[in-house]
Amino acid sequence: MHYPDMANIDGVKIKKLVKHCDERGYFLEVLRDDDELLERFGQSSYTIAYPGVIKAFHWHEKQYDLWFFGRGEARVVLYDLRPESSTYKKFQQVFAGEREPVLIVIPPRVAHGYQVLGSAPAGLFYHTTLSYDRDNPDEGRIPYDDPELGFPW
Repeated sequence: MHYPDMANIDGVKIKKLVKHCDERGYFLEVLRDDDELLERFGQSSYTIAYPGVIKAFHWHEKQYDLWFFGRGEARVVLYDLRPESSTYKKFQQVFAGEREPVLIVIPPRVAHGYQVLGSAPAGLFYHTTLSYDRDNPDEGRIPYDDPELGFPW
């Protein structure tokens, strides 16, 4: 399978998380106020997606997203829509989930989506710098199978 141009997209931040395991289970510190990952906090939400589901692509003009998959496994795909960026029209792929615990900070005008991998649902916590405004949502959409992007899910 041929993948389009991949890059580490400017402004995307990845924080590797550390599991502290013992015979009872594990503890995972996800986000701290001194991580300096978000300029401000707006809203926290949670969604579940079923195996094989692709939720992509959407993007924001103003808000940053911070994603954390606390359940299951997913392939996150990012696409840079910013003409002024050195990674304009490049993709970045990040594997995230229980086996690969990471935080992903997604800047404005970077399209993002994910595909659930494996046979279990994936649970995504996402934190944003703005609260959702039903009357004027800060959201654009691109179909996951857009021929111009041509991402081979």
